[in-house]
Amino acid sequence: MSLGQHLIELRKRLMIAAIALVVAMIVGFIISGPVIEWLQQPIRIIAEKRGDDFSAINFGTVTGPFDMRMRIAFSIGIFLSAPVWLWQIWAFVMPGLTRKEVRYTVGFVAAAIPLFFAGCYMGILVMPHVIEVMWSFTPEGGVNFYAATEYYDFVFKLLIVMGVSFVLPVFLVALNLAGIMTGMAILKGWRIAVLAATIFAAIATPAADVISMLLLGGILIVLFFAAAGLSLLFDRRRRKREAALLEETGA
Repeated sequence: MSLGQHLIELRKRLMIAAIALVVAMIVGFIISGPVIEWLQQPIRIIAEKRGDDFSAINFGTVTGPFDMRMRIAFSIGIFLSAPVWLWQIWAFVMPGLTRKEVRYTVGFVAAAIPLFFAGCYMGILVMPHVIEVMWSFTPEGGVNFYAATEYYDFVFKLLIVMGVSFVLPVFLVALNLAGIMTGMAILKGWRIAVLAATIFAAIATPAADVISMLLLGGILIVLFFAAAGLSLLFDRRRRKREAALLEETGA
């Protein structure tokens, strides 16, 4: 294909992805009401514990409620339309990849997407606890008026961080396949990985909820060792192929 044909193909793919995003955003806007209710649930629990009405989401502008719904609609739209725009990216890039690269890419995406959503789900579970822990630092007589945009950004970033943390082992395997890191090099960092997973789990869960901390930390540690094990297996297969190639060359 010529450069012009590639640009036409790219425009078609972008248009399909944009249409899918708009449709998904409409669906997201429709269900944004229940989502806002869910987001406010931890704050309601805090207000009940305080025995007052001074803990609430604050909309500081006239268009604040609408902006909040649009932010939620866009985030939901990105997730709901992900199969469409991911496929469009894949369909545009795949013709330029080798068969080996296609196989690696499919494996990477097939592992990364479920792990990312699993991390987001874990973030949903720990989010109320994190907000409650942060609220516990409020001094006596203090008032918690949470700005709607900042509150939403905090929840959104928390879910993204949790999702990405679950995908990090897949990136380690990708680095191994690319020849950047060996499986043994990954495994040697297990002490740092365990420490990082424990600290992350301790920060993301309340101090009193030891079960949630152990569960989150345990999942991250298991994923790390699974990535190290896969990398060692790939290294072993690579050495066997290289040895076989040397034997054929020597013969």
